[in-house]
This record gives sequence, C-alpha cells and structure tokens, in this order.
Amino acid sequence: MKTSGLGELEAILAVARHRSFRAAATDLGVSTSALSHAVAALEARIGVRLFNRTTRSVALSEAGAQFVDSVAPALSTIRVAIEQAGSFRDTLSGTLRINASVGAAKQAMPLFIAFLQRYPDMKLDLVTEGRLIDIVVDGFDAGIRLAETVPQDMIAVPFGDKQRFAVVGSPAYFAQHKAPRTPADLHAHRCIRTRMPSGAIYQWEFERRGETVRIDGKGALTLDEPGLMLEAARAGLGVTYLTEWNVAADLQAGTLVRVLEDWTPPLDGLCLYYPGRRHAPAGLRALIDMIREQADTQREQARTKRKARGSR
Repeated sequence: MKTSGLGELEAILAVARHRSFRAAATDLGVSTSALSHAVAALEARIGVRLFNRTTRSVALSEAGAQFVDSVAPALSTIRVAIEQAGSFRDTLSGTLRINASVGAAKQAMPLFIAFLQRYPDMKLDLVTEGRLIDIVVDGFDAGIRLAETVPQDMIAVPFGDKQRFAVVGSPAYFAQHKAPRTPADLHAHRCIRTRMPSGAIYQWEFERRGETVRIDGKGALTLDEPGLMLEAARAGLGVTYLTEWNVAADLQAGTLVRVLEDWTPPLDGLCLYYPGRRHAPAGLRALIDMIREQADTQREQARTKRKARGSR
C-alpha cells in the first residue's frame, strides 16, 4: 500500500464503499494494518477525522462524506486517463467494475463470458445488489439496470430485449381459485408480495389500451428475491408478479400458469449506463461495442425471419 498520493485516496474510497477496513483491504489486496495506516496518515496530514470508528462499525464523518463526494469523481477521471494511455498497447487490459441487480447480471452473463473470451487480459469485477447506487462515488465504471431507473445524467446503452412482467400461479392454485380477468380481481387472491431494496412494498403495475392500474395485493407472504417467489408460487401459496425472463422456464414446463397477459405490455429493457461527463475507459468502450454488435445481429436475424415468413 502506498502511503501517499493515489494509494491513500483509493484506500479512503474503498473503506467508504465497504464500511469495513477488513473488506476494503481484501478488495485492494493489502493487509488491514497497511490500509489502516494509509487512512490514518491522510487524516493526520489534513488534520480531520474522515471516519467514525467503533469496535463494530466504520462510518464516514461529515467531513469524510464531503471529501469522498469531491474526490471520487476526480479519481475516476484519473483512472480513465491511465486506462486511455494504456489502451495504446496492442492488447486490451485492465479491470472493468460494473454494478448491477442480480437479475440484470444473470441476463448479462453470456455477454460477460464472450467479452472475457475475446479480451483474455481484461478483468471484470461485477457487484450485484438491489439498491440503486451512485456508481461514480462507489468507484464503478458502469451499471446495468432497467431503463426506467437509470439516472438522467448518465449515458444509457440499451441492452437485451424489452422486458415484460407476468402474473403467474401454479396449476394447483388455479384449480382452487378462479383465474383473474382484470387486475382488480387480484384483491380476491393470495398475492406473494415484493419488498423493494428500500423496504417499500412494490405495487404491481398494469396497462391496457391506455388504462393504467397499480395493485397492492394482499397475501401472507412477502419476499425480496425472485427465486424465492418462484418457489412459493410453484408450491401453490399464491400468485406472484415477475419478469418473463424469470418465469419463462416454468411456463414452458407447465409448473406455472400465466394470467392477465393482456394487461402486461412490453416495457423498455435493461441499459448499460456510465457517466456522461467523462470519456469511457477502453474496456468499457469494447463492452459497449459488443452490445451493439449483438443488437445488430438480432436485428438482422429478425429481418431474415420476417422475409422467410413473407415468402411462404
């Protein structure tokens, strides 16, 4: 661990990101004592405590929070400058840090695998979490989220197919409960509710011919993870509301039945997004190029299918 310059700044941001000296040290590949000394050295030099420490927790002080907000964007710009200089090498290399929801990461894995196969000297650091974060402050190069949640000051690159939600339940459940024909009918059903990362209960959203409806369904079970919701729905505990991507295998296998399909139109899908106020690092530009290549291939395949149907 360097004890001056960028090393100290990286140390501060890592501890702020993880709220733990041990976890930050592991992330940076240094010892906990070396990291602690680096942070203490910077605090001593500027004469301000950046972290409030107890035996159980580490949190930014008011001064520390202001320091991180100011330093993080500047350090991100420096990282990009270093990567840009390194991009003149014959082989693309470096580390690309991406933050995504679990579902977005699962959908993006084929792309990430292809990316690392094409650029074997690149490293990918993927962090999954439900809450929406500030990717600049937390030291990420990019994020992947649903288009509607991407901050407006970011550059967004559409990724993958459009998303669509589905209301599903098991055949056994619908053998005992009349299938809903309108969203209002869900008030008579057992709904497996969704808790958002913020702690709020997600209201199911529906739309048909310009009419929009939001339903706060009632039920005995509230969950915050799609896999658990699927398991509960398969067991006949009620109906749940998930993306088609999550329920496709069950619908094909017949373990779940879909209802209210005409009330769930397609929505904008995922986007890879990154700060618009600075140049993208070389690794991120290469990943964006692969996303656009895939989109071009999908459009060409769609045109070919349309032509084939038209010639019949």
